[in-house]
Amino acid sequence: MHDTGNAAAAASADWSATDLGDPLAWPQALRLCVDIVLNTPLPMLLLWGPRHIVVFNQAYAELAGPRHPRAPGGRVPAVWPAPLAASQAALDSAFGGDMVRLARQRLSFPRDSGFEAADYDLYFTPVRDADAVGGVLCALAPSASAAGRPAPADGLRILVVEDNLDSQYLVVEMLRAFGHQAEGVGDAESALALLNRNSYNVLFSDVSLPGMSGVDMAREALRLQSGLNVIFASGYGDALLRHVEFAHQSLQKPYELEHLQAALATVSGRLHSGV
Repeated sequence: MHDTGNAAAAASADWSATDLGDPLAWPQALRLCVDIVLNTPLPMLLLWGPRHIVVFNQAYAELAGPRHPRAPGGRVPAVWPAPLAASQAALDSAFGGDMVRLARQRLSFPRDSGFEAADYDLYFTPVRDADAVGGVLCALAPSASAAGRPAPADGLRILVVEDNLDSQYLVVEMLRAFGHQAEGVGDAESALALLNRNSYNVLFSDVSLPGMSGVDMAREALRLQSGLNVIFASGYGDALLRHVEFAHQSLQKPYELEHLQAALATVSGRLHSGV
């Protein structure tokens, strides 16, 4: 096992020695999920495939105790990790395609002096691989009474517009894990309705959307909120953005999480400097 949880973890780990095999042969959904798990500051696990291979991040390894293997995992477990053992019914529902939240689950983790128990909210998110559910993401958050951890002062208010609902949910959850306030919609009309009611720092949108395009939506969004920072994601490079007349940043799909983080850091720096 490699003791790593940073952005280079997926590249540096010797995955070929694990049950997941060579990353070059992974489906896109698995690559995206491993990237999310290893770059998320909250404890998180991924249960993948019919053999139920488990990948976990350094935050979970530290929570699980000194005798737990280090991140990133990638082997069929001999014993279920505590969050996955909390409810077989929740796991079954997630593998069936349902998103499940279990509130205030009492989990115990070994410590040098014995066991330490605390309440956690568990979030089980199905991950689609083509037309089937290929795996389940499990995120842990301290329950409200024990959390005591406010979002970072530089957290942004972000509206995500993505018509692929699985991708939308994963991006929103990842942004929330990094301390931002984020919500997602699947089309331009829904986004503009929210922009009429709420204030945001960032509009993060796919260029190609059903109905109104992401570019036309952003143009209308800037009329509603002139200070909005626009970030586009596109699978067509910058070809569709070449003649856009307003300021924006763009990411090429599939993008790495550090690219999105860098774009958001640019926005945060601009807001802090008053530009």
